Amino acid sequence: MDADRLGATFVCATGTEARAARRLGARTVVVGVGVRRPLPACGWLVSFGLAGGLHDGLARGDVLDATRVVDASGAVLWEGGPLGAAGARGGTILAVERLVDDPEERRRLHEQTGADAADMESGILARTGRLGGCLRAVSDTPAAPLGPLAAAIGADGRLRPARLVGALGRPRQTIRALAGVRLALRRLAEAA
Repeated sequence: MDADRLGATFVCATGTEARAARRLGARTVVVGVGVRRPLPACGWLVSFGLAGGLHDGLARGDVLDATRVVDASGAVLWEGGPLGAAGARGGTILAVERLVDDPEERRRLHEQTGADAADMESGILARTGRLGGCLRAVSDTPAAPLGPLAAAIGADGRLRPARLVGALGRPRQTIRALAGVRLALRRLAEAA
């Protein structure tokens, strides 16, 4: 993968994503969901982690080696070559400021922007002018949203125990969502 050539730091929202990147021997930094912690002062950055699919052409576990990051208006924030991750497909990431879990809203955002998946970090990294690549695995889709698990995820990307208990009140949906997260993390590590 070309990230080694870039000497890039893999920027991850969560410790779980960072562990997947470290298995590759990559330099990592955990910044929290929505980049709530400082970024490295210099060097290329790779946006690495999970994303929510915006259309039905993606499945949980699909890995996007994105070549474009756009905002909600469809304006391009970053465009570049793929990192060359094995088994990944090209795509566009939508920069969002909040978790989008409603299936119809996801489809509307896809139609409006042409983006394939959304995350809360890639847009911020693109705006630094130091984004060198974007590798994201789809953990949830319009057909398989996070559901009650979405409310259990804190701003730092960690599960909130009290809200997780609430999510477990709907076990079938929560277990399905957690399975999607695990599958996406495994595929992300395999692709990288």
